[in-house]
Amino acid sequence: MDIMSIVYPILSIGGLGVVFGAGLGIASEVFKVEEDPKIGEILEVLPGANCGGCGFPGCGGCASAIAAGSAPVNACPVGGAAVAEKIGAIMGIEASASEPVAAFVKCGGTCEKAKEKYDYFGIDDCNMAVQLAGGGAKSCSYGCLGLGSCKKACAFGAIEIIDGIAVIDKEKCVACGKCVSACPKHIIELLPAKKKVKVQCSSKDVGKNVMQSCSVGCIACKICEKNCPFDAIHVIDNLAVIDYDKCKACGICANKCPKGVLTGKRPAAPAAEAKPAAEAKPAAEAKPAAEAKPAEEAPKAEEKPAE
Repeated sequence: MDIMSIVYPILSIGGLGVVFGAGLGIASEVFKVEEDPKIGEILEVLPGANCGGCGFPGCGGCASAIAAGSAPVNACPVGGAAVAEKIGAIMGIEASASEPVAAFVKCGGTCEKAKEKYDYFGIDDCNMAVQLAGGGAKSCSYGCLGLGSCKKACAFGAIEIIDGIAVIDKEKCVACGKCVSACPKHIIELLPAKKKVKVQCSSKDVGKNVMQSCSVGCIACKICEKNCPFDAIHVIDNLAVIDYDKCKACGICANKCPKGVLTGKRPAAPAAEAKPAAEAKPAAEAKPAAEAKPAEEAPKAEEKPAE
């Protein structure tokens, strides 16, 4: 067997590898794209959650968008004001303070307050249950199914299923929006965290049908709308809707709501105690004795002397 018949193929393949490798090296230098060094700096500051709450594909996409100027320095909802301030320093601009938001479940239909059409024994997943007849077991077709799809989607442990509905811990919520996307009923919304008045219902049915399904549903009575002094709440499509640019969180609408749909109810002011009779006595009745002296007791020096 000729040894060269083995050596020549090895040498030719090795030579081709060297040529192609050199070609790729030259091409990489010729066609390389310079990356903005700010991207790496911003990426180091970002929390690395890769939650997508910023609207970009992970923290890398968010960093690139901020560096390119197509996203604000406070684009990351997880990092909050602290991260925004650091990114602002990297970009050489001042980070504007944005109002913090948190996820809110627009449903108060607990097991006791909301009726069910049938008993559900399937997979604990809202996306599966919503495909059944009537959109799930709840009598209200808009109500929370309480099977925890939002809880599974939350990477921060901010959601618990309590008494048949999802409940969000505002202290843990980072407003990433994963639960908003995961809810098949679309009843979770990112709302201003500091605003206490919120509509805990999503039903757009007429009042009669709402009362048949849930004891705490909005019946579109418009009492909240009529009593709001700031024109901040209106009934649209049989459901109360709050304009948070106008809302002052006075709580009047929540106090007036006959169904308790609105959160943020203010406690009633304590009644003023009646003052004792002695304290309520008019000042005119408490004149000093000197002011009430009869005229005949005037000083004698004022009398005409006898001749």
